[in-house]
Amino acid sequence: MKKNVLITGGSGFVGRYLSRLLIDNGYTVSILSRSKRANTANTFYYTWDVENQVIEEDAVLKADYVIHLAGANIAEKRWTKERKEIIINSREQSATLILSVLKKHNKKLEAFISASAVGIYGAVSGETICDENTAPANDFLGMVCQKWEAVADLFGQLGIRTVKVRTGLVLGKNDGFLNKLTPIFKLRLGAALGSGKQYMPWIYVEDLCAIYLEALRNPNMDGAYNAAINDNTTNASFSKTLAKLYGYSIWLPNVPAFLIKIVLGEMAKLVLTGRRVSSAKIERLGFHFKFKSLEDTLRICLSK
Repeated sequence: MKKNVLITGGSGFVGRYLSRLLIDNGYTVSILSRSKRANTANTFYYTWDVENQVIEEDAVLKADYVIHLAGANIAEKRWTKERKEIIINSREQSATLILSVLKKHNKKLEAFISASAVGIYGAVSGETICDENTAPANDFLGMVCQKWEAVADLFGQLGIRTVKVRTGLVLGKNDGFLNKLTPIFKLRLGAALGSGKQYMPWIYVEDLCAIYLEALRNPNMDGAYNAAINDNTTNASFSKTLAKLYGYSIWLPNVPAFLIKIVLGEMAKLVLTGRRVSSAKIERLGFHFKFKSLEDTLRICLSK
């Protein structure tokens, strides 16, 4: 019988790609959604209401694995006090809802695999290369990721193998971060942001989903893993490469940091800061990134 993977956030950018990959590799997929949808041969839909802590329990009871991607988009809106609460609660409460079903029915998963982010190392810039043993930061991004991972660790306390995937900037075709940049760069108005020296650890969506697949298959995967290419890409080099693919060299000066702060408020830290990260831990397990060239990866993302 095929193993079933329950995905929270399965209708999002990464979730959609991951669902296809899992089905292609012989799994069935269950997806939690706010509204009921028709099942297909290998995809089953269940409803939940995280705010009111209501869920169709069969989604959890039939699952062999859970991949927890759900959480409010951290870059969607300005970081007001209310928005910060939504960002944190959406990650914590969705996981604890699943945990409550496991405890209620004394159900044990083969693994609980949670998204996290390299933001755990903080919204700061510097030359330090952060590995999984680097101390978490105490700023908002660091706190969000720590709370995200802390609730994942509750599954580990039940004796469930728990993996935390600390993701960098996810690149993909017709979706994600690039969708916000391409209209500007198409008009030849692209420019680096702030100093341009801030690092931008990135990963192509196909490699990211392959890491989640590896986390299902490999019983030796446990704990936190950085999921980003260690190529020291900066905002300036990223912008230069993107402009090159549109056939021009950047001619505009860097966008001043103070203007970005006026527009984005505290959220400006997302684009004005960045840490270097090491991918050595996941590679020591034998995982190989297929997409290591930023230029080649961006070319794929921009292709029709």
